[in-house]
Amino acid sequence: MTGEPTATETPPKARNQYVVLGAVLIAMMLASLDNLILGTAMPTIVGDLGGMSHLSWVVTAYTLATAVSTPVWGKLGDMYGRKGVFLTSIVIFLIGSMLAGVSQDMTQLIAFRAVQGLGGGGLMVGAFALIASLFPPSEQGKYQGMISAVMGLTMIGGPLIGGFITDNLSWRWCFYVNLPLGALALVMVATVLHLPKQRSEARIDHLGVALLGTAIASLVLATTWGGSEYAWDSATIIGLGVLAVTAGAAFLFVERRAAEPVLPLGLFRNRNFTLVTLIGFMLGVMMFGAMTFLPLFQQAVQGASATNAGILMMPVFLSMVLINAFAGPFITRTGNYKPIIIVGSVLVTTGVFLLSTMDTGTSRPMSMVFMAFLGAGMGCLMQTTMIVTMQSVELKDIGVASSTATLSRTIGGSIGVAIAGALFNGRVQDVMAGHGMAAASGENAQLNNDALVKLPGAVRNVYEQAVASGTHQVFLMATVLGVLAFAATWFVKQVPLKSPADRAAEQGGPALEKREPAPELV
Repeated sequence: MTGEPTATETPPKARNQYVVLGAVLIAMMLASLDNLILGTAMPTIVGDLGGMSHLSWVVTAYTLATAVSTPVWGKLGDMYGRKGVFLTSIVIFLIGSMLAGVSQDMTQLIAFRAVQGLGGGGLMVGAFALIASLFPPSEQGKYQGMISAVMGLTMIGGPLIGGFITDNLSWRWCFYVNLPLGALALVMVATVLHLPKQRSEARIDHLGVALLGTAIASLVLATTWGGSEYAWDSATIIGLGVLAVTAGAAFLFVERRAAEPVLPLGLFRNRNFTLVTLIGFMLGVMMFGAMTFLPLFQQAVQGASATNAGILMMPVFLSMVLINAFAGPFITRTGNYKPIIIVGSVLVTTGVFLLSTMDTGTSRPMSMVFMAFLGAGMGCLMQTTMIVTMQSVELKDIGVASSTATLSRTIGGSIGVAIAGALFNGRVQDVMAGHGMAAASGENAQLNNDALVKLPGAVRNVYEQAVASGTHQVFLMATVLGVLAFAATWFVKQVPLKSPADRAAEQGGPALEKREPAPELV
């Protein structure tokens, strides 16, 4: 059939599949670790290269390139083979890392970060697609703990590693450290995994790619710049919003007529696919909002240092890993994923609601208990929704499904941080103004602990109340989204988990006799 891969990818039985799993986990770690390591090195980078006014673009360029390229990588993997596309994304990421490390000015660094982001967009997408190809969905649950452990390790260790590298080596090693790890993953996948050659006869949907990229880029820029670089009612932000809507509408029109759409709209006819994509979007809003404003509350209200604030986030990540030690085997043993999704939504909603009750009198141990609820819920939802996503589509669309799930969380996080930031800063300004003090701007709303101790006692107390009130608004919004996510989980349909071979047999029928052999590991 035109536009479909010519080979069936069934899960290999050879024990070396775990070598490939290790390589995939390394790639996932690189994708999630990069920005976290770089955060603590930013002041040193500015001191070395200059360009303070363009500092935000070091992160924005990477985020923008990742978001725009994510759906493209997923589609290319479905059309031309997941192994080759995954290896290509690793190579581009490593090239970007190497060039970023040798940057001589801020312009070069921003440009090479964009190259890095283009490769990074394919790392996570390719990782999930390969896991879906290598392991039957009925077995993927037991690997949830490993994936969550990698995510938790990077979130906890990223800032600490970045600080150590910057203090003891050079900020350039924040990029160079990717090279040996990426090369190891490259060699492991290239030498061990052998998937059948596949090539679609259909042409790439260039117009669809351009329109989707324009819509995503406009949305990411609007949410990144709004309230910081430009006012929300400025012509720039309004123009970006109009462009995003216009490009999105044109994209939907084009995709309905494309021979091989970059995002097949028919996927959304599947109720489970649509619901878990929506849940993933709301999870992205809650997760990125929490990761942004919890450390701020800990530093401004509870007096933690930047390093200690990162360590104090450990309850989120430890509970995420621990809950998967139960959830993964449960799914593998019973084949039931719906109870885990429902429980996860309850835990997330409970966690963000409890966090919304924090004030200047909340102790660190109590806030850590609240964070544990949030982490446990995230652990239940993050990997389980990905399993449901992969199970809800045909084998030929696994790459697109993976990219859609990843993109929904990315866009959710971008929008979530923007809305949360607007709520937070607005509330801080109101509280400060209500006490007859100058309204806090976005910058002085993020004073560190050293700056706080220099404030007069009365001013510091009012500032702490303002931050606590602003954090309350953020988590109150997250609670509303948690309730909506909880409602959505009840409509997810429990479907028996199948292997890729089962799905291929259902969709391929007699035509499977003409397909090439199954993937092998040597």
